[in-house]
Amino acid sequence: MNEHINPTTDAKDKTEWEAAAFRRLVAHLQERTDVQNIDMMNLTGFCRNCLSRWYREAAEERGTKLSDHDARVAIYGMPYDEWKKRHQSEATPTQQEQFKTAIKQHD
Repeated sequence: MNEHINPTTDAKDKTEWEAAAFRRLVAHLQERTDVQNIDMMNLTGFCRNCLSRWYREAAEERGTKLSDHDARVAIYGMPYDEWKKRHQSEATPTQQEQFKTAIKQHD
């Protein structure tokens, strides 16, 4: 994946670019509250919860204990329960069926 990056690129620069892209993704997901997690899972195989878990795992790999709650606040921009109340709709039968198929592809 990184073979196309200029070999003289400083690792610190690359990390800063990746961090900026991550922050932009998180901001985008916080703005697009109309996009449901189940739709993300059905299309991409990951959702905001996955992203928050990856965030927590990255912190822990670097020696920082982070709760699921705090990781989700970092990704959702608010406590998860609050986000669900404000923005999450009930999954339709079609979405649930798509999820069953999609999840098998990501095992």
